[in-house]
Amino acid sequence: MTILSEPSTSEFDQQHLWHPYASLPPTYPNIVIDHADGIYIVTQDGTRLIDGMSSWWASVHGYNHPKLNAAIIKQLGKMAHVMFGGLTHQPAIDLGKKLLSIVPVGLDAIFYADSGSIAVEVALKMALQYQIAAKQAQKCQFASTHSGYYGDTWHAMSVCDPINGMHSLYGKQLPMQHFVPAPSLGFERELTQNERDGLINFFAKDSDKLAGFIIEPIIQGAGGMRFYSPQYLQLLRQLCDEHDVVLIADEIATGFGRSGKLFACEHAGISPDIMTIGKALTGGYMTFAATLCTRTIADTISQSDYPTLMHGPTFMGNPLACAVACASIDLILSYDIEARTANMQKIMEQQLEPAALLDGVAEVRCLGAVAVIQLKTSVDMPVFQSLLIDNGIWVRPFGKLVYIMPPFVITDDELVTLCQALLKVVSIYLMQKG
Repeated sequence: MTILSEPSTSEFDQQHLWHPYASLPPTYPNIVIDHADGIYIVTQDGTRLIDGMSSWWASVHGYNHPKLNAAIIKQLGKMAHVMFGGLTHQPAIDLGKKLLSIVPVGLDAIFYADSGSIAVEVALKMALQYQIAAKQAQKCQFASTHSGYYGDTWHAMSVCDPINGMHSLYGKQLPMQHFVPAPSLGFERELTQNERDGLINFFAKDSDKLAGFIIEPIIQGAGGMRFYSPQYLQLLRQLCDEHDVVLIADEIATGFGRSGKLFACEHAGISPDIMTIGKALTGGYMTFAATLCTRTIADTISQSDYPTLMHGPTFMGNPLACAVACASIDLILSYDIEARTANMQKIMEQQLEPAALLDGVAEVRCLGAVAVIQLKTSVDMPVFQSLLIDNGIWVRPFGKLVYIMPPFVITDDELVTLCQALLKVVSIYLMQKG
């Protein structure tokens, strides 16, 4: 009798496990990680890699942080979960108090969600239900800019870039929304009169149909890693007020310090009507997110013919997630986040500046704790990934964009090491590609 051997970990993964935005089987193998500690992820064969991605921008305190571990363990001894329907618990209340003490002024009601995409779905529902409650049911569509990304669930996909985004495959099956040109690149640039007129004219023409306008403040993430002027947000806030359109700020990627401010809206001095947060909320420990809104929106819905917000995930308000989120926020507030991210930006600008001189590089840009090397052609991932491993770092490019969002706990020396290794990888890669 032939005895078939068990497939290796990597083989099983390749045969059976789908990964984000990947085929099954994948076109190249996934790296098996054994454990992680501090800023390092460690492969099955013992290779230590500096994580320049913070696990898709979530693990801002690194891995195995003693204070986050302790928060999880303490809560685990009480209860891992209890339904949020008809019940509540102290971690949810504690987290709510912390959030309301730090978010932009005016946000006063919180809906706990399971993930960033779900938080966006809730935000869209909330805006639509508000307009219905306000006797403006004709305002039932949404607007956004090109180059935006808001998640992978159905309505969230509908407000992502419809042409160059990741969801164009689904085409006409998605709800049809309205799109304006992406804000021009440049955090410090002045908004031109043509740009102002374009946005003003759009609102004059289409605002009567709009329940809300959703935007990633200051940094457009997965849609292009684009930094734009705070003046755009200021004008958008003004126009939403004038035309009774709900302004939704998606701070899932930018929230908790990544842009250089605790929340990216602060760069423009504005407050949204609805805001979504996630990723760094739990320091990467648990999938968790939240949608916040003003008291006006909450009260208008609750005093209407349909007072119930029609959403309720099974794991809503999970106590473990709430407990570790409280600890994560405390850590972020202890960092002097503006000073820390300003220092990170300075180091990344200095270290990555030589990349701009390489043939094959279109642009290098940095803002807060984000650095981007934009290539002229899309990255060959198998080749690039191999070079990353050889040089002891981990980043995850997409399209033409090679970028880092390091953990906030990275030291100056470690950040220099990360940047120098990334510069080396890009240089070797471009030489090989000719």
